[in-house]
Amino acid sequence: MRLPTWIRLHLAAVRALLVLTTVLGVAYPLSVFAVAQSPGLRDGAGGSLVRTSGGRVAGSALIGQSFTGKDGEPLRQYFQSRPSAAGEGYDPTSTAASNLGPEDTVDTLPAPGAEDAEGAPDTGRQSLLTQVCSRSEAIGEREGVSGARPFCTPGGVGAVLKVFGPRTAEGTIARITRVVSANQACPATPFVPSYRGVRVECARPGEDLAAGLTVPVRGSAPARPAVPADAVTAGGSGLDPHISPEYARLQAPRVAKARGVSEDRVLEAVRHNQTGRALGFMGQPAVNVLRLNLELDRTHPFHG
Repeated sequence: MRLPTWIRLHLAAVRALLVLTTVLGVAYPLSVFAVAQSPGLRDGAGGSLVRTSGGRVAGSALIGQSFTGKDGEPLRQYFQSRPSAAGEGYDPTSTAASNLGPEDTVDTLPAPGAEDAEGAPDTGRQSLLTQVCSRSEAIGEREGVSGARPFCTPGGVGAVLKVFGPRTAEGTIARITRVVSANQACPATPFVPSYRGVRVECARPGEDLAAGLTVPVRGSAPARPAVPADAVTAGGSGLDPHISPEYARLQAPRVAKARGVSEDRVLEAVRHNQTGRALGFMGQPAVNVLRLNLELDRTHPFHG
């Protein structure tokens, strides 16, 4: 007996469901799992976990982490990772970039007496430039080098002026009437006393400076700062487990002193954990911070 069309269609759908479930829901996942367990792939498939000498999982070689104490301050015996914009730092559930670009140079200064949406005192917002400047100053102080960089004030904020006055048709200032150091809240002393003959003022918190022409001031910092770029900028994912060899070498004297070993021994560990360019030409050489710190814990334990 010939079945009705609607029944035949439903039976065909059920058969397709069973076949696709078997192939894509069972056979394919099992085959992928089997391939992932083959030599050379098992470690990556398992999360590239890194263990201490005692067998405890210390983290993943693919995800960065902070090496700080209970007070949040960097531990002097460890190499420090680059900054992270993922959540509170290296949060895999909040992986993201800060979405701040090179044009983000002017801070939003906290308004006196203002509160945020949760009722806490208004803290304003730091521009990307000020974040870079403040990080560079802090790292320079920690590592015993100059933290100066172009377009940064000696106080660790972006060296940016807001210039006011009548505009020409091209958008330039025809006659300067006022100049404000946009990122230095009063009563701070501006990083430059004057600009083109006009006295520079400190910024009054809460004042809208959007109408002014933004003028970044390079200053006298060297073109190649002592603190490398990856030390003061966050990676796109916020989970970068590597630092540049330059940043590792900058930290080596501090780590060697804290562990009571020669700098050469520490630099030897840096070389052990340095990788070259992918396929010999893509990317830059990098140092895995977690593996480096664990090697130092094994070979030169900290006794502080």
